[in-house]
Amino acid sequence: MVGKKSVKTSPPGTPIDDRIPLLRGQKVMLDADLAELYGVPTKRLNEQIKRNVARFPADFMFRLSAKEKTEVVANCDHLAKLKFSPVLPHAFTEHGALMVATILNSPRAVDTSV
Repeated sequence: MVGKKSVKTSPPGTPIDDRIPLLRGQKVMLDADLAELYGVPTKRLNEQIKRNVARFPADFMFRLSAKEKTEVVANCDHLAKLKFSPVLPHAFTEHGALMVATILNSPRAVDTSV
C-alpha cells in the first residue's frame, strides 16, 4: 500500500490503491469498496459484520463520523452514491479487510482468505 496524505478521487475500475483513503491516521477501505472487491452487495457484507461483530475490534474496523463521510464522499467520485445514505459507512484496516474475507462466502472472498 502506498501512503496518502489525503483522500483521492478514483473513478470506478481504478486500482485498489486508489480506493484506500487515509482516515484517523490509518489506511482503510470502506464497506462499499470491500463489498465490490469481494463480489457481494454492501448490505450483505454489513449483515455479516453485524452477526460477527466480536471478530472486529476497534483496530480492525470503525464507523465513520458524519464529517468523515462528507469528506470521503466529496473527494471520492466513486462513492457519490453514499452522499444521501442515512447510514454511516464502516471503515476497515488491513486486518479488518482480511477478517471480512473470512466471514463472507463469496468465491472471491474465499480465495482472498486462503
